[in-house]
Order: sequence, then C-alpha cells, then structure tokens
Amino acid sequence: MKYKRVLIKLSGEALAGDQGTGISGDILNKISSEIKSLQETGCEIAIVVGGGNIHRGVAGATSGMDRATSDYMGMMATVINSLALQDALERKDVYTRVLSAIAMQEVAEPYIRRRAVRHLEKKRVIIFAAGTGNPYFTTDTTAALRANEIHADLIMKATKVDGIYDKDPMKHKDAKKFDRLSYIEVLNKDLKVMDSTAITLCMDNDMDIVVFNMFESGNIAKIVNGENIGTVVTKKI
Repeated sequence: MKYKRVLIKLSGEALAGDQGTGISGDILNKISSEIKSLQETGCEIAIVVGGGNIHRGVAGATSGMDRATSDYMGMMATVINSLALQDALERKDVYTRVLSAIAMQEVAEPYIRRRAVRHLEKKRVIIFAAGTGNPYFTTDTTAALRANEIHADLIMKATKVDGIYDKDPMKHKDAKKFDRLSYIEVLNKDLKVMDSTAITLCMDNDMDIVVFNMFESGNIAKIVNGENIGTVVTKKI
C-alpha cells in the first residue's frame, strides 16, 4: 500500500442517492462494501460524513434562521448519517466506532484524539460525527482538521464525478478535467473542491487530497495502492 492511513470525506448528498434527501439503503450498502474491501487490505480508515441530505447549515441561514443554530442542526444531521453508516458497516462485520465532537454518550463516544488513533491501530473504522463541534465550520474543514490530527497519509474526497473540472461536467460537455493541481491553483481558480479554510489547512500542513468517483467499484483500493485515479491536490505539481 502507498497509503497506510486515510481519511475518507463523504458528502451527505451522496448518501441520499437519486432520491435527493434522506438515506438510501442501496447507497449505504455500496459504500460499506467498498470500505470493507479496503479495510481487509490492512489500511487504517477514518471517515467524515456530511449532513446535507438532512439539513445544510448555510441553506438554513439563508432562509432567515440563525446561522449558529442552523449549523448545530447540521451537526446533528451528520450524527444521524454516521450512525446509519456504522450500522451498515457492522452488518458486514466491520468493527466501527462513531466519535462525536458534541457529547452524546448514549449513541457515540466523545472525540478524543488519542482514543481515535488507538481505534485505528486496532484496525477499527472510525467515523467522525458532529463536525468540529463549532458553528461556521464545514465538514470539509472537519475532514482537513481530523486528518492532520490523526496523521493520515491522505484525504480522499468522494464525489459523483471522476475528479476536479474547470466547470460542472454534469452541465458542460466541454468541461476540462485536471489530473493534478496545487493548493494555490484550487484557491486562485475558485474551484469548489473543498472550502477555502479546508484547503488552506491542508496546504499549511502538506496534506494531499484526492478527489475521485466513489461510485466506481474498486476506486478506493486503487488509490490506496498508488494508482492514478481522479485528481490529486498537492503542494507541488
């Protein structure tokens, strides 16, 4: 393996599938199967899940809701998604722990960095829930923060497309795909890969990001083994 410890960032919208909202059982089953296959190789896996399929903090704020309140609701949504993913993984006999940045001991462990690292060393899949525990920070920033805290080798940003394009490939047939980008290029071109806070955090700590299509079978394992899949965001091209 090229990467021994990775953090996978899943969007909440990905869990909804074609239905748009809620949680799709078929999508959960597919994602958990991919993660199980990777875990069987010995790779240590951490996951951050968004909550956009249930509630988006920014969307709530634009409709007049207090931003902090809306963000806390979004954090609760990530806990729901994390528990659903944990259940799907454990039904495939993958030992999984949900670590929440907001205390809710009845359903999840509190996030403690050393405990998270110990779970990884024991080959348990860990899911970071409730974002950073603070409003105004996205789950992209959570992924960048947690990846650096646990000393991950790579952030794997799972999307519905096979990398980063100069414009939306779903809407524009002439969209150009990038194979490699620097952090500065992502910021300067205003490419909507992750928010600027997350990109800056990765840049400051030299944390590489791979953006790839989660729904193409085997992609996760190929990336971990060093194959050129998707788009790599790194310090130097």
